Amino acid sequence: MAYGRYERPAGPAPPPVVTKLLIAGGFGVGKTTLVGSISEVRPLRTEEVLSELGIGVDDTTSVELKRTTTVAMDFGRITFPNGMVLYLFGTPGQERFWFMWDELAVGALAAVVLADTRRLPDCFSSIDYFERRDTPFVVAANHFYGSPVYDPADIRNALDVDSDVPVLLCDARRRASVKEVLIASVAHAMTRHQTAARS
Repeated sequence: MAYGRYERPAGPAPPPVVTKLLIAGGFGVGKTTLVGSISEVRPLRTEEVLSELGIGVDDTTSVELKRTTTVAMDFGRITFPNGMVLYLFGTPGQERFWFMWDELAVGALAAVVLADTRRLPDCFSSIDYFERRDTPFVVAANHFYGSPVYDPADIRNALDVDSDVPVLLCDARRRASVKEVLIASVAHAMTRHQTAARS
């Protein structure tokens, strides 16, 4: 072996560490955009065009220009340099499709609750869901053009989440911003699991 050069020992490479994350939040909060901006493969989307059947059912306040909605899930994948592979599952935001959540949540390491500061109450149901399941989650406030920007501490107080839950600001359209959110969610989940193992 030449000095200064690493040669991997003979034998098969170790299998990658595969982890599942959920991306949740209210209707029109940017879940599909987030998955699409970070996925290294073409995202699987189950979107349908909004129809007259949603009038009076779907609250389109602040997202009046939205024309499609996720009816089952979004799916994407990202591989980190350390070999960790994240499978991303975006949940449907409308209440009538929430029956999908239990299936999507099976085996999830953690979750990201995406929030719109113009409609913060829309993410309460996601927070409640993960708190009941004891699933580690982070809150990511997605920035929309013209929306007010709040300090994460103020968002935490408004949502009444525990002090150990990370609250971040993000832009679901920007890969680097989404990457920071995903790293924070995995780190938070690992900390939670390590703490539980020691107790």
